[in-house]
Amino acid sequence: MRLGLSLGYQTAWSTPADHLAMAREADRLGYSVVWAAEAYGSDTVSMLAWFAGQTERIDLGAAVMQIPARTPAMTAMTAATIDAISGGRFRLGLGVSGPQVSEGWHGVRFAKPLARTREYVDIVRMAVARQPVSYAGEHYTLPLPGGAGKAIKLGFHPPRTEIPVYLAAVGPKNLELAGEIADGWLAIFFAPDAAADHLGHIARGREKRGLDMTGFDVAPTVPVVLGDDLAACADVIRWYAALYIGGMGSREQNFYNKLAVRMGYAEEAKRVQDLYLSKQVAEAAEAVPQEFIERTSLIGTKDRIRERLREYAAAGVGTLSISPYVGDLDGGIATLRTVAEAFDEAGVAG
Repeated sequence: MRLGLSLGYQTAWSTPADHLAMAREADRLGYSVVWAAEAYGSDTVSMLAWFAGQTERIDLGAAVMQIPARTPAMTAMTAATIDAISGGRFRLGLGVSGPQVSEGWHGVRFAKPLARTREYVDIVRMAVARQPVSYAGEHYTLPLPGGAGKAIKLGFHPPRTEIPVYLAAVGPKNLELAGEIADGWLAIFFAPDAAADHLGHIARGREKRGLDMTGFDVAPTVPVVLGDDLAACADVIRWYAALYIGGMGSREQNFYNKLAVRMGYAEEAKRVQDLYLSKQVAEAAEAVPQEFIERTSLIGTKDRIRERLREYAAAGVGTLSISPYVGDLDGGIATLRTVAEAFDEAGVAG
């Protein structure tokens, strides 16, 4: 297993300078990758390009570049460019986002997300490989018929003609697709004791290509809070969990709520969602079960985190990306260092 750092996106309480400092410290400590995210604020590409020139060894991961936000050709150009300026350190994470962002922010219908993802990845891989891009799909047709367009290939030679592709996937069908067409899975709310079910779906996708799980990177993002009081540590994470389980999407279409249901929290997930959608956010946070947070986070002392790291490694995780839940940069740096120490003591590096 390897360690990664997930920085998310810019918020009211973070700064680009703080994120750069975190990325540079992770690079110094030997973390394998730093991931940047986007929703409808700061974008992934700008942050990663900035990190690329100010880090040395650490990989630069998009978690994720939103599929409705860019054409597949534009994503291929961007991926190849960041890979070039970083000396071959880019990892391309992709996701369809959700209906509210896709349709409300990008003006792209959310219909048939699996089919669109499959075609999108096909075109990105074709373009990065410097093949003339010619594609006749249900969602993408290149060149457009009846016009002046022609099949074009990428106009420069990137350091690699294959860039690792990761999919952000939650549901069973999306997990199977990730196994079939991607090199890795960006997971959320990953519980080691529930990993077998998720990995079974991925394995079925791999089997379609005659492959086993060898070389496939299971890469969950895991919140981290250090402290002696587990309940107090969990309280720091409750707001994040409530946002996703309760408010990330509509009542009818919330992928994270459905994930919590599949993990055995049907009644609790409904209560969190009811409270959140009724604008009782504090009450929704309080309703997130302590057990759910303990199963899907790294909280507590360094000794406890060391044992939990062994559980993640045993569950098949290839890259464990931590997301420090801290109040300032000093707390973030301290968390990076403590987790790195626990990782070394756990003896799970691979």
